[in-house]
Amino acid sequence: MANIVNLDRVSKGYGAAGQLLTDVSLGLEDLDRIGVVGLNGAGKSTLLRLLTKTEEPDSGRVTHRRDLRVAWLPQTLSLDPGATVRDVVLGTAWLDEGFGAEHEWAGDAGVRAILDGLGMPYLGLDQPVGPMSGGERRRVALAALLVRTADLVVLDEPTNHLDVAGVDWLARHLVGKRGALVVVTHDRWFLDAVCTTTWEVGDQTVRSYEGGFAAWTLARVERERVAAATEARRQNLLRKEIAWLRRGPPARTSKPRFRIDAANALIADVPPPRDSVSLQRLATARLGRQVYDLTDVTLKAGEKLILADLTWQVGPGDRIAIVGANGAGKTTLLRLLAGTREPDQGQVKVGSTVRTAYLSQELAELPGELRVLEAVEEVARRVVFGDREIAASQLAEMFGFDDRRLWTPVSDLSGGERRRLQLLRLLAAEPNVLLFDEPTNDLDTDTLAALEDLLDSWPGTLIVASHDRYLVERVTDVVYGMFGDGQLVHLPGGIEEYLARAPGHAAAAAGRDRVGGAPAVATTPDGAGTGLSGGELRAARKELTRLERQIGKLEQREATLHDQLATYATDYNKVAELDGQLRAVRAEREQTEEAWLALAEQVPES
Repeated sequence: MANIVNLDRVSKGYGAAGQLLTDVSLGLEDLDRIGVVGLNGAGKSTLLRLLTKTEEPDSGRVTHRRDLRVAWLPQTLSLDPGATVRDVVLGTAWLDEGFGAEHEWAGDAGVRAILDGLGMPYLGLDQPVGPMSGGERRRVALAALLVRTADLVVLDEPTNHLDVAGVDWLARHLVGKRGALVVVTHDRWFLDAVCTTTWEVGDQTVRSYEGGFAAWTLARVERERVAAATEARRQNLLRKEIAWLRRGPPARTSKPRFRIDAANALIADVPPPRDSVSLQRLATARLGRQVYDLTDVTLKAGEKLILADLTWQVGPGDRIAIVGANGAGKTTLLRLLAGTREPDQGQVKVGSTVRTAYLSQELAELPGELRVLEAVEEVARRVVFGDREIAASQLAEMFGFDDRRLWTPVSDLSGGERRRLQLLRLLAAEPNVLLFDEPTNDLDTDTLAALEDLLDSWPGTLIVASHDRYLVERVTDVVYGMFGDGQLVHLPGGIEEYLARAPGHAAAAAGRDRVGGAPAVATTPDGAGTGLSGGELRAARKELTRLERQIGKLEQREATLHDQLATYATDYNKVAELDGQLRAVRAEREQTEEAWLALAEQVPES
């Protein structure tokens, strides 16, 4: 691995936003796969602009390896409206480097695979980008970036406007693409699938963690747990401080480290995310027996058939996900349920007690003359969610509006903050049916976690159309697919079944191995896909068990040495001897843990 980018004591701020980064020092190597997370407005996009040298820091220095090739997808694109797809993808209408002769468009399988994977096989070479939707223009720009060879690929929200199959394809493609990768995205499944390191931007600094979103979440919880335990120990030590000073200096303590048993302790007693039976009972009490009954419904968008003779029933407490390609009709279906569209044929019956809240993809008009808290209290001052009542200010705080931001004028909010406020106002109205159309757009990971936590105890009916795989699997119980054939198909296998049945997706997955994408390797308990024979697999599992026992013994030895250090705190010679033993035991434990982790990656769970 070789270093390709360095940030040395970099600081950056803006007048209105204030200071975002202060004395940040980072290094990027040629094989790094980094996901960048943080609250809206924390400085994630600013960090990317500094990495790519599209902006200069206020102080400090950003250096690139000589002749470094950087491919950069910003959030805001400036494409010439008169340029064609050919100009952008193959030429130099957006990127400085042209792809080559036109015949390579038809002759290069990699180019065709990228366009198909991003859901653009219908686009012609001569189609101008001006009349395209924002999502289509963004996918054309992403295709132009992916067909080129780069040492560093930097992507700012690349999954926006991609459907579930497109996100899955992009993840697999990037895993198999050579070079370094830095990506900002709210898609947590994508972060886990692609990234091996996570950078957390916040408090004017950048913290680095090993692993993707799941590992970062666990590490952050562990960091908070250690901080709480450290504070408790500090309070206890204060009471003994005078006595210790009289007896001599206290024993030296080691810096706390993340351990496997600590991670297990974090999740050992975690309750299930929601009590489905209780929520169903509450939902029935609030909603009655009928929510939506669709009978022989036919629905069109212009000449396009969305639903054909659909009969479908949605009951109280149902938590449903609608997945499908862009243009399949998910938004049109939600508008039908929300009452803003009428069916072309058939009947839609809505329960008499239904109070619907519809979160569309567009930013609704917000009262710009009000402040954030006033805009929420305009709807309700107190909100009942499940079995708990919370004030409007508490609800706003859950969604990232702290005391300072509560009094910010709505007109001064960023796009992500306005999206959060739009969601807050819907929830404050205490609906019993939620219709969400791509609710994760413009929301950071912390806000998404707060929304999911709130929905866990919400006893109404939820129907969400989303390409966010993490959200779908986290908050819904049933998945329906729309495949563009006028049917709404129940998918007991969830997202995996949708991907297996999506038209062309299986063929595209098979073709990825031929054009540089990551092969799909399915691991099974009998060792298929692991590269290990049955005997080797049994030996590996036996070695894992031995290493686990060894780690447990070393941890017990480490704890004993800590106790002895405290006992002999005033005996400097003994302390030195015990400290040496502790260092040796800790080093052996770390080596054993590394051996366990390396072996565990090769052995599937039994």
